[in-house]
Amino acid sequence: MATKQSHRLARWMMAPSVFVLLIWMIVPLALTIWFAFQRYRLTNPNIKGFAGFANFEFFVTDPAFWPAIINTLLIVVGVLVITVGLGILLALMLDQPIWGQGIVRILMISPFFVMPPVAAVVWKHELMNPTWGVFAAVSRFFGQEPVNWLGNYPLLSIIVIVAWQWLPFATLILLTAMQSLSEEQKEAAEMDGANVFRRFWYIILPHLARAITVVILIQTIYLLGVYAEIQITTGGGPGFASTNLPFLIYNTGVLGGNIGAGAAGGLVAVVLANIVAIFLMRAVGRNLDA
Repeated sequence: MATKQSHRLARWMMAPSVFVLLIWMIVPLALTIWFAFQRYRLTNPNIKGFAGFANFEFFVTDPAFWPAIINTLLIVVGVLVITVGLGILLALMLDQPIWGQGIVRILMISPFFVMPPVAAVVWKHELMNPTWGVFAAVSRFFGQEPVNWLGNYPLLSIIVIVAWQWLPFATLILLTAMQSLSEEQKEAAEMDGANVFRRFWYIILPHLARAITVVILIQTIYLLGVYAEIQITTGGGPGFASTNLPFLIYNTGVLGGNIGAGAAGGLVAVVLANIVAIFLMRAVGRNLDA
């Protein structure tokens, strides 16, 4: 009897926070669904009424829609490849006993605490600027013409900027997982004649499988919503070269004043995010049960 009362009391104590959480999620989603089926333009408030699926048709037939979908996926895949690949390499390096190891680790994770708009401004004006940027100075030092990275390679530049921000996160997770690997296993493999590459491929990498899965799942959720870096550096251009789905929604709903179409785009983004999440969970989620 006491157990049932304890469970009932626990449910009542959790109820306020659960209620607030539901309101926090359901109200924005409900309003988005409502506006997605309404004619609502900021430039002409007199246009009102039920729009049916016209807002969805308007959004998906936008010339920037498919380039935005492709760019969104390219950003996700590109950043994951860089952060997971370099994250494993850096974790291997930081796992070795070196002088000043604590300071090096702090410096490694520091980019993760830089706000995206600040990081975008630094990369745009201090590093990638073709006139006075660091990369331009290095190019001139070697007798080469400076590259206009944001103008000629906008999507690649966005991927590099975002990867720089998320690399510390991947490195930290992978380093933590690597430090849980038993030294006896590596020493036994070494005594059996396994070289460095075999020890990495057959011992370290399988041990990191779950950590890699966590990095991929968490980063993908956030990478689908990259916006500030694009807004500050390239503005989605040139043309649609660096426009992703969140930036297209912003252009449609805020700059274009078409709230209905912007809300419809938001629902399209939710559907895309769920498709990607289901695919990832089926592809790599089994590692979590290993």
